[in-house]
Amino acid sequence: MKTISLFHAVLPAAILVFSLSSQKVAGDELKLQGENAKSSVKAETPPFNLEVILRGEGKQFGHVKFRQDVDAAKIVTLDTWVRGLEPNREYLLQRAVDTNVDGNCTSAGWLTLGLGLAPQAIITNNKGSGDEFLWRDISSIITGTHFDIHFRVIDAITSEVVLDSDCYEYVVR
Repeated sequence: MKTISLFHAVLPAAILVFSLSSQKVAGDELKLQGENAKSSVKAETPPFNLEVILRGEGKQFGHVKFRQDVDAAKIVTLDTWVRGLEPNREYLLQRAVDTNVDGNCTSAGWLTLGLGLAPQAIITNNKGSGDEFLWRDISSIITGTHFDIHFRVIDAITSEVVLDSDCYEYVVR
């Protein structure tokens, strides 16, 4: 008859204890991930991100993917593109905000957007299409501030409005 060493007797028990504790840790991690997912879904409830549609005459069209990620820097990115405008021309994206949140954008306080505080033109190609990745630092605005916002694209030379958006509600994250 063979004798079982202490090592061989303890090893299966240790493996069993380790695997059971690993399952509990993994289960706890999944539970936490589920709770975090629920809280992040709730955190996404206000309109932090916008899909802004800009329309002009005929087939003139634009889009702004307006995003504010969860970060301390409070940077809004404005991934912007336009179609059907005059070829080889410069355009500017502008926004105006209303603090009276009623879905009716009446403000005429237009701010030209760009790379931070520096205005940046959207330059169209020979087919009248253009795109630009713009951004704005909103760290000076208190988190939770609500406002109505609307956008327009103007010709950089004549200041003529060529594209305009509806009114959107936005909440600072």
